[in-house]
Amino acid sequence: MKRFAAPLIALAALLAPAAAMAHPLGNFTTNRYSRVQPSGDRVYVLYVLDMAEIPTFRERKPAANPLAYASSTADRVARGIELTVAGKRLPLEAVAQRVAFPLGSGGLSTTRMQIVLRSPRIEAEGQLSLRYRDTNFAGKIGWREITIQPAGGATLTASSAPTSSTSSELLAYPKSLLDTPPNVTSATARFQLGEGAGPAPELLSQAELSGAVVVRGTQDGGFAALIAEDDLTAGFILVSLLVALFWGAAHAFSPGHGKAIVAGYLVGTKGRPRDAFMLGLIVTVTHTAGVFALGGVTLLLSAFIVPEQLYPWLNLVSALLVVGVGLAILRWRIRSWRSGEALGGDHGHGHSHTGQGHSHAGHGHSHGHSHDRSGADRRGLLGIGISAGIIPCPTALVVLLAAISLQRVGYGLVLIVAFSIGLAASVTGIGLVAVTARRRFSRMSFDGSLIRALPAVSAVAVLGLGLVMTVRAVSPLL
Repeated sequence: MKRFAAPLIALAALLAPAAAMAHPLGNFTTNRYSRVQPSGDRVYVLYVLDMAEIPTFRERKPAANPLAYASSTADRVARGIELTVAGKRLPLEAVAQRVAFPLGSGGLSTTRMQIVLRSPRIEAEGQLSLRYRDTNFAGKIGWREITIQPAGGATLTASSAPTSSTSSELLAYPKSLLDTPPNVTSATARFQLGEGAGPAPELLSQAELSGAVVVRGTQDGGFAALIAEDDLTAGFILVSLLVALFWGAAHAFSPGHGKAIVAGYLVGTKGRPRDAFMLGLIVTVTHTAGVFALGGVTLLLSAFIVPEQLYPWLNLVSALLVVGVGLAILRWRIRSWRSGEALGGDHGHGHSHTGQGHSHAGHGHSHGHSHDRSGADRRGLLGIGISAGIIPCPTALVVLLAAISLQRVGYGLVLIVAFSIGLAASVTGIGLVAVTARRRFSRMSFDGSLIRALPAVSAVAVLGLGLVMTVRAVSPLL
C-alpha cells in the first residue's frame, strides 16, 4: 500500500491550484515601468523590468553572469530612453542596478530588475518642459506604465502621467487590468527645478527583489509543475500523464479552441461520430506540432523572430480557416436547397436508380451526394481541426523549455503529447454531443421551419464566428 501513497499524494497536490507559479500577465510578457523623478537640479528615472518565463529563457544570459547581464541591460535601457528637457535631449547614465531571478512556472526563472538612471545637471530657471519616451523592448507584449513624481525641491505644474503607480511599480498587478494592461510609452510634463543635488530613487534590497513579483496560479499551473518534480519514479510518471490529460481537457474549456465552431460545423455538415474523433486526432497532432515548432523558434530563431509576435498571426490563420470552412458549409447548404434537398434531411437526395430495379428515394443516406462531398468534408475537418489546435498553449511551451533546461526532453515531450490528447478529448466530446443532439432531433417529428433550417443556421453561425475572430485577430496587427 505504501508504494501507492506517493503517487496519490502527488496527484492530490498537482490537481490543487498551483500557488506562486505562473506570471499573472502570462508566460510571454515583458513588463516595464518608469518613474520619472525630477529631483534637485537633475532628472532621475527608476526603470523596473519584469520578464516572464519565456523571455527570460530566451535571453539565457542571466545564468552565465548575473552582474554582467544587469550592467549590459542597464546600458541598453539607458540608450533606449529619450529624455528631453526645455527642448534639449539629455543623455542618461545608469548609476545603479539590481537583478533577481525568481522561480516561475515549470521551474523556469523569471527576471526582476531595477535600474536607476541619471541625467546631467540642468542649468535653467523657471518652468521647464519635459518629454519622456521609452523605446525599449518595442514589439514585446506586456504592461507599460509611466509615472512622474518630483522630489528634492522640484515641483510639478502639469503632467500627462499620474504621480502614483497602479501596479505599485510592478509589485502587485490589479486583477481588473490583467486582460487589458496599460500601454503607455511616453509622457510630458512641465516642472521647476529644485536647488542643488536631490535624492535619487531607492532600489529594493536583493531579498525584497527576489520575492517581489506578485504571482497567481493559473488553471495550467498543475501541469507546468509536473516537469520540475525531482523524484521521477515510475508511479509519479504514470500519475503525471493522467494529470497532464486532465489539464489538457480543462484547458479546452478556456476561451478559444473553437468549441462553438466545432459544434456548429458538425451540425451544419450533418457530421458523424467518426468525424468528431477525426477532429480530435487533428487537434492533437496540430497542437503538439505547434508547441514543438514554437519551441524551436524560441531556441534557434529568437534573434530573428520573437515567438510572442507569432501569436497574432496564428490567431489570424485560425480565424481565416474558420471563415473558409463556414463559407464552404454555407455554399453546400445553398446548393442542396437549390437541388431540392430538405434542409433538415439526413443526407437524403430524393432520387432513384430506376434502371437497377429498385429505389433509394426513401433511404436516409446518399451515394452520389456523399461522393461529391467527401473531399469537401475532409478539407472542412482539416480546417476546423487545425483552427482548434494551431495556437499552442503557452504553458505547454513552458513545459517544453523547462524540459530542455532540466535535460528531461523525453519526459517533457510525453507530457505535452498527453496534454494535447486531453485537449483533443474535450473537443471530441463536444463534437459527439453535437452529433448526438442533432440525430435525436432528426428522429423527432418537427415541422417547424427553424428545425428544418438548423444546418443552414449552423453554417451561418460558423461563418459569423470566423468573421468575429478575424476582426479580433487583425486589430493587434494594425
